[in-house]
Amino acid sequence: MDTDIAAWEREYINRGCLWAGAVRGLPNLPQGSIILELGCGNGKTLSAISGYSWETVALDSSQTALKLCRMANPNIRFILADASHLPFRDKAFDAVFAFHITGHLSMIFRNSLAKETARILRTEGRLFFREFELDDMRKGQGEEVEANTFRRGNGVITHYFSEREVVDLFYELDPKSLLTHRWKLRVKGKDLYRSELEAVFSKPKA
Repeated sequence: MDTDIAAWEREYINRGCLWAGAVRGLPNLPQGSIILELGCGNGKTLSAISGYSWETVALDSSQTALKLCRMANPNIRFILADASHLPFRDKAFDAVFAFHITGHLSMIFRNSLAKETARILRTEGRLFFREFELDDMRKGQGEEVEANTFRRGNGVITHYFSEREVVDLFYELDPKSLLTHRWKLRVKGKDLYRSELEAVFSKPKA
């Protein structure tokens, strides 16, 4: 895990803001909801969240990423921590956003993230999940270090998910929706496709 954290820190130090663009389809949560964003990076999702009346906590393992976020989001509480070992009490959050963080962890840490997410969600709290799917055009780029998990030259790993795998990973939560979005890109005269899974889970009543 330390190797993966170091890879992201190098990326933010060397390249600054890695992520840009609009974030689509944020949920309609009640005013005052307490939410956690896992892997906030340089603040792409936070830039959209800031328009909502939620109490937001943002977490990342990169100090440099958090510095970039703080400059643009001074009113958000930031935590430097590992997403697979969350420093929060049980049932602390109404919702968790996990957008393109789980897939950058190896299997043992993905499993830990899933259990930690279930622990910190309140009853009927929601997990909003997005990751790349097996048919994504970038699957296979780099060294395969685990099944469907590839490490590229910058040291960052990316795992590509099936729909069944996502449901099995978050087995402590109830799946409410699971969609695969695909869109075409024209690259060097060829049609290639990005493929992203989007899921919503709810914490069941005991």
